[in-house]
Amino acid sequence: MDTTLQDPLVGQVLDGRYRVDERIAVGGMATVYRAVDTRLDRELALKVMHPALAVDVSFVERFIREAKSVARLAHPNVVGLFDQGADGAYVYLAMEYVAGCTLRDVLRERGALRPRAALDILEPVLAALGAAHRAGFVHRDIKPENVLIGDDGRVKVADFGLVRAVGSVTSTSGSVLGTVSYLAPEQIEDGGSDTRTDVYACGVVLYEMLTGVKPHSGDTPAQVLHRHLNEDVPAPSGAAPGLAVGLDELVAAATARNPEIRPHDAVELLARAREARAELADEQLDLLPPRALDGGDPAPGEETTGIVARALPREEPAGGGRTARLPLPLPPPAAPDAAPDAGPAPRRGIALPRRGVLAIVLAVLLVLGAGTGVWYINAGQFTRVPAVIGKTEGDARERLEGAGLDVREVRRQFSETVRRGEVIASDPATGERIRGNGSVRLIVSRGPEIIRIPSVKGDSHATAERRLKEAGLAPGAVSREFSETVPRGSVIRTEPEAGARRGPDSAVAVVVSKGAPIEVPEVIGDRVAEATEKLEGAGFEVEVAEGRVNAPQEAGSVARQSAAGGARLAGGDTVTLTVSKGPRMVAVPEVTGESEDDARSALESAGFEVRTEKSFPYLGDTVSGQSPKGGGRAPEGSTVTIRIKGL
Repeated sequence: MDTTLQDPLVGQVLDGRYRVDERIAVGGMATVYRAVDTRLDRELALKVMHPALAVDVSFVERFIREAKSVARLAHPNVVGLFDQGADGAYVYLAMEYVAGCTLRDVLRERGALRPRAALDILEPVLAALGAAHRAGFVHRDIKPENVLIGDDGRVKVADFGLVRAVGSVTSTSGSVLGTVSYLAPEQIEDGGSDTRTDVYACGVVLYEMLTGVKPHSGDTPAQVLHRHLNEDVPAPSGAAPGLAVGLDELVAAATARNPEIRPHDAVELLARAREARAELADEQLDLLPPRALDGGDPAPGEETTGIVARALPREEPAGGGRTARLPLPLPPPAAPDAAPDAGPAPRRGIALPRRGVLAIVLAVLLVLGAGTGVWYINAGQFTRVPAVIGKTEGDARERLEGAGLDVREVRRQFSETVRRGEVIASDPATGERIRGNGSVRLIVSRGPEIIRIPSVKGDSHATAERRLKEAGLAPGAVSREFSETVPRGSVIRTEPEAGARRGPDSAVAVVVSKGAPIEVPEVIGDRVAEATEKLEGAGFEVEVAEGRVNAPQEAGSVARQSAAGGARLAGGDTVTLTVSKGPRMVAVPEVTGESEDDARSALESAGFEVRTEKSFPYLGDTVSGQSPKGGGRAPEGSTVTIRIKGL
């Protein structure tokens, strides 16, 4: 029985529209399915957030917000987003389904690529990222797994689920995002990222395409991270002799450890890549990868499973996008007088593989008959990995062996969504091409891992964050509260509280003490020195604002304070003082002879307070005099006295 059907969504129609046909992959945040839009009869990919995460309102809001960000990136080299919605506990994205393979598949089968093929892939990737960067977004997880090569030959960048606005906070709150081999030094040091971190990752991907290996290796992720921080990415020509200096320079510019000297964004790196291509001769662009140059066996797929022989004319979509066609790395033809089985014939010092003639025939047939796109030849040597996700380990082994494959390794990891003993993923993944007698690695679920939140009350904020990370949790939002008992800067509590049980990498909010509240003294009207002494004596920092303002207070005294007298602040908080330059002098209106009401209106409109003196008995309301007299000038806000004379 196919245990994939145990997935409750497979076979269901989500939101009355999307029929879920097959589970493709499971990640930490979501599961991806192949589905059909029943309204438009269109095949698509459905990314469904794990129900356990969908109960977190803030997480769902971020998921939706980022989906809207991706929807703005309408670019031919970006995997399209069609729809976003929710059906009960299922929050989903409906995305373009790309039939083909990933760049990781190509590198796994073939190793290093010729420079022409590497640039044909890099340039549309940079075009897609350039559109994102100029729209204000950063991808943050560029790697070969997220570069798709469709059956139609188009290169597309996938998984923009981690995008962030360039101007927004991009700290990962203690969890470094991305894959360690492609992280820029600044991402490792503080978790921050901007357009230049994407540029760095693209430089690493280019190095890997040119050499077939990653620039930094190690026995543990920590060793790889240490090398990214402390060692420059080496020149690719060191691993692939004969590569042009221009390619070394392109990789060096993109992977500079100092982000200030990298190209600012993908648009700038794309321009440099095109300049580097223009400076290379055909023989430099078509240089065979290292294994072929050494006379060894070609990389898997080098002849019989390669990609079409010649790059077709490229279209230039709006925004600088490029349709990539990957050239088939054709072996050099035999000399005209050589027998088919006479062995290698020399051409620029490169040996012709024994199966070269067959490869040429197949390539010519493809060019004549296929026309366009990325095409693969299956000469009976390759098969595709059967679906084993969701199956028990025993069932998965049985199905793989039935396909002529064996299991080279079983790794086990915790999972909140896949039941214990069932397969989370395979490497190569479901549907990927593999040699008929190849091996597959299985990742099997150990079930959920539960972590008890440690008590960090009384710890400093930094110590609390370190202890939460050591426990396998992620420090979350930080808020501050007054406390009469917990010293300033120490932790009052966590949310969820200590002792609660959570899964690994769950965010834990921390509430930090502002100390006991302190009442702010009233200092308006005081001289600045006197006001500063009062505030500092109460435990506050004092700043004096630049510039002075007209105010009723005497020049040189305090006109305003940022926290009013009597307000409660934390010790060490800053109170800003604004200094008076004295009141503004304004003209006094002449109101003698006017009625009391008219006189009052005129004086108040000019900015004065009005006081009335009346002589008894008074029967009229005509102003007989005023002080100060009309026509002179007096401080704005001062009092003008008007007199109403009696009989």
